[in-house]
Amino acid sequence: MKSIDAVLVGDSMGNVEYGYDNTLPVTYEQILDRVKVVSSTLEKIPVIADMPFLSYGISLESDICNCGNMLKIGGANGVKIEGGREKKELIRRLTDLGIAVQGHIGLKPQHFNREGGYKIAGKNEKETEELVQDALELEKAGIFSLILECVTEEAAKIITENTKVSTIGIGSGKYCDGQISVVNDLLGLSEYIPSFTKTYVQLDSIIEKALKQWTEDIITGKFPEKAFHRKDEMKK
Repeated sequence: MKSIDAVLVGDSMGNVEYGYDNTLPVTYEQILDRVKVVSSTLEKIPVIADMPFLSYGISLESDICNCGNMLKIGGANGVKIEGGREKKELIRRLTDLGIAVQGHIGLKPQHFNREGGYKIAGKNEKETEELVQDALELEKAGIFSLILECVTEEAAKIITENTKVSTIGIGSGKYCDGQISVVNDLLGLSEYIPSFTKTYVQLDSIIEKALKQWTEDIITGKFPEKAFHRKDEMKK
């Protein structure tokens, strides 16, 4: 069985773990801390650090330091930067320094205020042409792969056919080279599950059932069955 190709430590943790309404409050330190844990745990699977809002785009010097420290301190293998052709100079500089960069176009959660909410991208010919141009410019800048979030299936197919880098879809249909999902959504641990995501197990109900059983066993005296003594255990 083929393994997962890579793990993205994403700013979606703001929604599924911290309970934020959007990803903007997620801090650089929060991402860096999780990247450290994931990178030290996984073996032979690349780890990509999602650069959170305001951790890049301020100045070239701070952008490079923040992205570089995800590798140097966090142990990541690359970073993901949200945005189209306006990010090409930053991406080119990062890749020149040896920092692998994953692009992200389509629905851009960090830009939802400017774009008036979360909207599907590539709904018409003009939008599709803009997305293709973004993809080509980012490819020239040196990205190693490109996330297409909530892009129409038709637009995703055109982008995939016109670029050499791997396209990774999330809510963008079947014509991408690969797929990415939020693990909490896959495991049934999110309060809100997007319509484009398939939930493979309802861990929330399994966990709830286990906790209820544990509580009942304590109340009825079934748990613990006998006293546990550390000294006795150590003598074995």
